[in-house]
Amino acid sequence: MSELPQTPSFALDGRRALVTGAGRGIGLAAAAALAQAGAHVTLAARTGAEIEAGAAAIREGGGLAEAAVLDVSDMRAVEAFFGQRPAFHVLVNNAGTNRPKALWEVTPEDYDAVLDLNVKSAFFVAQHAVKAMLRDGVVGSLIHMGSQMGHVGGPRRSLYCASKWAIEGMNKAFALDLAPHGIRSNTIAPTFIETPMTRPFFEDKAFLESVLAKIKLGRLGQVEDLMGPVLFLASDASALITGTSLIVDGGWTAD
Repeated sequence: MSELPQTPSFALDGRRALVTGAGRGIGLAAAAALAQAGAHVTLAARTGAEIEAGAAAIREGGGLAEAAVLDVSDMRAVEAFFGQRPAFHVLVNNAGTNRPKALWEVTPEDYDAVLDLNVKSAFFVAQHAVKAMLRDGVVGSLIHMGSQMGHVGGPRRSLYCASKWAIEGMNKAFALDLAPHGIRSNTIAPTFIETPMTRPFFEDKAFLESVLAKIKLGRLGQVEDLMGPVLFLASDASALITGTSLIVDGGWTAD
C-alpha cells in the first residue's frame, strides 16, 4: 500500500503573531483566528481599551494573547516596539482607514490621512518586523490586509483605491526581497466586510443594494470569512505561496 501524502499543518503552536488595528472588526477576527490555531498573539492599536478587551476574550477562550498600545503612524514608536521584543513569526498588517469622497472633494489632509496610514505605516511596520526576523533568524509570513479595491476602481474611492493598489505592488516587491530568507509576503483582498467601521455606510439602502448587486454570492462579507484565509497564509499550509493576493470577494463583478 502506498504511503499517502500528509496535509501540511495549520497549527501555529509556538509561534508569535502580531496584528495591527486589532481592537475590533477584521483585526480582532484575525487575532482570534491565529490564537485559536495556537499562536501567541499580540493585539496592537492606538488605544488600549478595545485591544485589552480583545486579548482578555482570547485568554478566556484558552488562547495566548496580550495587548500592546502602538500608533503605527509614529515611526519612532514602531522602531522601538520591534526593538524591544523577540521577532514575530506572523504579521497581519491590518491598520487602515478610508475617507470616501469624490475626486474633486478630496483635500490634502484627506490624502495624507489615508495614504500615510494605509501605505506608509504598513510599509514601515513590515520593514521593522522583517528586520527583527532577520536579526533573530526567524522565518515566517507577512499578511497585508488589502482590498478588492486594490484590483478594481470604485466611485468615491480614489484615495482608498490608490492606497490598496500600492499595497499590492509593495507586496509583490516584498516577496522578491524576502524569498531568499524564507519569509513570505501575501495580501488578502476582501470585498465589503460588515464591521463597526463600515456598518454606517450600509444604512444607505441604495449603496447597500449597489454593493449586493455586484457580490454574486448575494451577501456582505463577515469577519469570519477572513479568518480562514488569515490562518492559511500564516501556516505551513501555504508554504509555497508568496507575492500573491488571496481575493475574498464573493464573485464580485463590475456589471
